[in-house]
Amino acid sequence: MQTVSVNLGPRSYSIQIIAHETLGWLTFLKSALGHTRKLFFVSDTHTTTLMQKLRDLSLGAYECNHAIIPAGESSKSMAQFSFLLDELAEFGADRQTGVVAVGGGVIGDLAGFAAAAYNRGLPFIQVPTTLLAMVDSSVGGKVGINHPKGKNLIGAFHQPKAVWIDIGSLVTLPEREYLSGLAEVVKYGVIQDPQFFEFLEQNTAKILKRDAAILRQIVARCCRLKADVVEKDEREETGLRMILNYGHTFAHAFETVSGYGHWLHGEAVAAGMVYASRLAEKKDLIPASITERQIKLLSEFRLPVKAESGWKIPDLIEVMKRDKKAQAGRLRFILPVKLGEVRALDDVTEQQVAEVLAP
Repeated sequence: MQTVSVNLGPRSYSIQIIAHETLGWLTFLKSALGHTRKLFFVSDTHTTTLMQKLRDLSLGAYECNHAIIPAGESSKSMAQFSFLLDELAEFGADRQTGVVAVGGGVIGDLAGFAAAAYNRGLPFIQVPTTLLAMVDSSVGGKVGINHPKGKNLIGAFHQPKAVWIDIGSLVTLPEREYLSGLAEVVKYGVIQDPQFFEFLEQNTAKILKRDAAILRQIVARCCRLKADVVEKDEREETGLRMILNYGHTFAHAFETVSGYGHWLHGEAVAAGMVYASRLAEKKDLIPASITERQIKLLSEFRLPVKAESGWKIPDLIEVMKRDKKAQAGRLRFILPVKLGEVRALDDVTEQQVAEVLAP
């Protein structure tokens, strides 16, 4: 077992990284949840088997119930949020009820938001099963749902009590989901750690083969890098945490305009990073070689590096103006100034965005 600590004072928690090991599950739960009496598990239709296994291991120590959500980005909705609140109420959930999210980022965000809202906050455990959720969405406390006008427009900050990462889950993860997660992995190299970016470049073959030792290194390093940012800016009050949104202003626009689920989140982030890097080139912040290195690595991971031709540029820009980083409709982007460092800039014009998006 490998542990990464997220140090947030009274909201501190640990990320446990294991491989094909469930013997420590009950000990992990009791350490994280204290006097909790009940557990409410949430999974989607792809992770039901694992959820039921963890639930069975918990019986005896806890009274357990569960809900199963349809798989896919469309489930990050008000309808499914309302469904979970109804199920929690039916279960008789109270402040001594823990919510356990077993699945990818959609389940973590949705179940976490339900945990944040019900009784003004229930203890919450993340069990991410996709690479993207392991390295990104399960860490940091952002939870929420989508709105037809934009991705993640409704949500809260609600830190988990602990995160349980079994990299053995990646063995059976569908190829497209696995590759999607690699986009967020690449992101950390660009925004914080150029040596990590080089490590990815040097190990693409092993990464694509899902080498267990390499994956353990990658997951642990990404969790540590994200924790470093979250510890300094938990609720996006200083601006530092915005660096984690590199590529996401473009990505969220792609996801919104195309319809949630057309592209996986990581696929949208991959293309979004390329456009953000092109924008940095246009503003003379970086040489073209930094963009080309990203394109090469993302392409080796078989991720998209450009938008689809049918998406209208004015529609994309309109969504970007509603992005959470925007201020009074003024566009703001996270742009690289060198490999391993990015900054937030709000002097980007709509014309510049249109130019980099143009075919």
